[in-house]
Amino acid sequence: MPAPHSPLSGPVADVLDGVERGDELGVDELVTLLSARGPEVAAVAELADQRRRKIGGDTLTWVANRNINYTNVCTFKCKFCGFSKGPLSLNLRGTPYLLTLDDIAQRAKEGWDLGATEVTLQGGIHPDFDGDYYIDVTRAVKDAVPDMHVHGFTALEVTEGARRLGEDLETYLQRLKDVGLASLPGTAAEILDDEIRAVLCPDKVDTDEWLEAHRAAHAIGLHSNVTMMFGAIEEPVHQARHIVRTRALQQQNVAAGRVGFTEFVGLPFVHMASPIYLQRKARRGPPFRENLLLHAVARLAYGELIPNVQASWVKLGLDGTAQMMNAGCNALGGALMDENISRAAGASHGQAMTGERFAEFAERIGRPLAQRTTNYQLVGA
Repeated sequence: MPAPHSPLSGPVADVLDGVERGDELGVDELVTLLSARGPEVAAVAELADQRRRKIGGDTLTWVANRNINYTNVCTFKCKFCGFSKGPLSLNLRGTPYLLTLDDIAQRAKEGWDLGATEVTLQGGIHPDFDGDYYIDVTRAVKDAVPDMHVHGFTALEVTEGARRLGEDLETYLQRLKDVGLASLPGTAAEILDDEIRAVLCPDKVDTDEWLEAHRAAHAIGLHSNVTMMFGAIEEPVHQARHIVRTRALQQQNVAAGRVGFTEFVGLPFVHMASPIYLQRKARRGPPFRENLLLHAVARLAYGELIPNVQASWVKLGLDGTAQMMNAGCNALGGALMDENISRAAGASHGQAMTGERFAEFAERIGRPLAQRTTNYQLVGA
């Protein structure tokens, strides 16, 4: 039978035909798909949605979580960040703050009482932190709410925490796991290509260090996710390298029988209060075509290796998210009570969602909905 995109001809059609034959997409093929135009975009999205249906069915999932951004004080100087406060960013929105351990525990308990099954912990790299701070934070949450899933600390945070204590990364991560850490967010990835990182975040972990942090986490039984902040300064080739590098790590996980990465999350660049945009050195975030293609191409590239592709309703809004759900996405992410990082950069799509609002959204687009845990187990199943 002819494929739905068979009327197309040219490089994009050739790559899509290869996907249907089971070919693995390399950097060149991914660049071809990410550069699609006109009817080609619809063909890429359609094939991605077919793959989504085959791998995971039609059900949309969401997790009830509370975001705790414990400080916005940061010694690092990421050029895209409108959230952190340092000597060069005090003129941007917000004032410096640092939550106490009691504050963090109270917010975790409040989240649990509101139905959250997860707390997401991340913040700036405060100059006064030693590596034990993150262990103390994890312990405070678990003492307050023993059954809460602690999803916390970026590759930058755990790498810096281990460095400040003079410990190797795997030993440090094991200490975090021992007090209750269950998974790592993929944030701090931005674009996993050092050509781009040299501009966006020159003093942050580099590509190999980000991958090593997640490799070490996976080795001791912590799972994590892949994120990509796209639409700032990178080109399709950089996005493609990011996908290929994270896919290679996940292939190692699968070969070793580990969960590794549970999901891919696209994070469109929010430009409004971003320093690099205010300096006129970045784009105004990705256009709709790029948003659609990035999520769809991720679905085609990762396949069953990473079975979940999540759209960020905080950054896309619900109308944009609805379009992503027809382009290979199956996950809505979290309720994100008290999300501050995207809002600090200028996002305007709200601070929290509820199960009822997610249900209304799913009904509007004609898809079933289920609440899940962080590791994609259905709540109540």
